[in-house]
Amino acid sequence: MATMQIYRLTINMRLTIGRDPSNIQEIKDFANWILDIGEGKVGGSNDGETIIDVPDDILINDPHDPICSLIEFVYSSILENFNVTGYFQERAILAPKNEVAQQINDRLLSLFPRYEVKYLSSDSLCQSEFVHDEFDVNLYSPDVLNGLKVSGCQITS
Repeated sequence: MATMQIYRLTINMRLTIGRDPSNIQEIKDFANWILDIGEGKVGGSNDGETIIDVPDDILINDPHDPICSLIEFVYSSILENFNVTGYFQERAILAPKNEVAQQINDRLLSLFPRYEVKYLSSDSLCQSEFVHDEFDVNLYSPDVLNGLKVSGCQITS
């Protein structure tokens, strides 16, 4: 008869590596709170709907511009740090709908002192002076075309 031993992972190393020791307990408390929500331990009996108390330090209380408040909370000092390697890797805003994600993205992009550039793609080839006179259209699938820069073509939808 075979025996087995069960091991439980009790330390979330991803949350603690490279962190300031004074913040580790706060990070652990937040991670445990999120886990408790996911496991239904917060808010009483859960029949598909429940009330959860959100800690004041993570609650956005600005009724006039909550997106701006959220961006300031998550991406504090964004203009000073957007060139810093790893700045965006440590931050994320999750949105419930694509429309909300688009609003957040538009607001974030408006903060940067850059010109907006749109890159277009095409699902078909067109000949131009930069392409040899004879080419085989079958060599280029739409997957490849969507990543190519198309020169000398007018792209219409």
